[in-house]
Amino acid sequence: MASNELPRHKAELIDLCIRNQILKFGSFTLKSGRVSPYFFNAGLFNTARTLTCLADSFAQTLLQDKNLPEFDVIFGPAYKGIPLATLVCSRLGALDEKFLDVGYSFNRKEKKDHGEGGGIVGVQLKGKRVLVVDDVITAGTAMREATDIIKAEGGILAGIVVCLDRQERTTDGENSAIENCRAEYNVPITAIITLEDLIVGVPDETLKEQMREYGKQYAPISKQ
Repeated sequence: MASNELPRHKAELIDLCIRNQILKFGSFTLKSGRVSPYFFNAGLFNTARTLTCLADSFAQTLLQDKNLPEFDVIFGPAYKGIPLATLVCSRLGALDEKFLDVGYSFNRKEKKDHGEGGGIVGVQLKGKRVLVVDDVITAGTAMREATDIIKAEGGILAGIVVCLDRQERTTDGENSAIENCRAEYNVPITAIITLEDLIVGVPDETLKEQMREYGKQYAPISKQ
């Protein structure tokens, strides 16, 4: 497959990630202990240019994915999810007026006991259908914390959208973290880009082959 066979928002995001070294290639020892030929650093989405592209990619994914349900609030888990929730909410409203009344919210790491108080900033979640946005699901721990917060606040988890799905099994199981979350929460979960997309979108054939081999080695058992 050629890179121009990817949807435009995927191809543009991959190109931007490479140019800004958000996506790096080499030999990287991950927290899992695995040695990966690529590394994705979402913390480097830190300029107007990169954040605009990221927000547009999230918005286009939400507009084009027919499996995602309706939602009232976009929730970003602290800390990386905070700018994502606000930016994606704004971009969605700019692209389609039916999203103008969709709200955003995020959690405080520590609840305030003064002012308005509480642990949630933005739209309160009680009785609302909540879509979670985040950079990546690695082990599922952070996502579990987010869903626990939503439940505790009386919200209804509607779905999850992340930037990258590495499509590899967890270190203690046969499925990927996203597959585990789908089974646990029974809601649609999607990613803007996947390892398969990276293999298509990266122009260097050597890098493609390295990522293919890594993907085969650590693919979920169901995909082998």
